[in-house]
Amino acid sequence: MIRGNLENVNVYLAVGATDMRKSINGLSLLVEEQFELDLFTGNLFAFCNRRRDLVKILYWDINGFCVWMKRLEADYFRWPDNEQEVMEISSSALSWLLHGLDLQQAHSPLIFDTVS
Repeated sequence: MIRGNLENVNVYLAVGATDMRKSINGLSLLVEEQFELDLFTGNLFAFCNRRRDLVKILYWDINGFCVWMKRLEADYFRWPDNEQEVMEISSSALSWLLHGLDLQQAHSPLIFDTVS
C-alpha cells in the first residue's frame, strides 16, 4: 500500500469505470477539470477500470505526481457505481476496497451531540 501517514488524507473515488489508458496527465485533467478538485493537497484520487480488476491512485508527493497501481490476478474490486461522479471516503475505506470488501455493507457513521 501507499506508504506514509494516511490518517489526515482525503480519498476521492472516481465512481464507475475510468479509461485506464490514462496515466498522470490524463488522470490529473479528470481531477482538475471534471471533478474540480485541488490536485496539490496530498489527497488521494482513486480510479478503477470497467472489469474492476485494476485500480490506479494518483497523488501529489512534495515535488511531483505519483501513480500507484494494483491489478488483481483473480476476483474483482467492489467499486461503487452510482449517480455521483466522485465520492469522498476515508483512508480505511480505501483499504477495505483494496482488500475486496464492499463499502455498501459497512456501517454508517453515527454522530451524536449528547448522550440524553
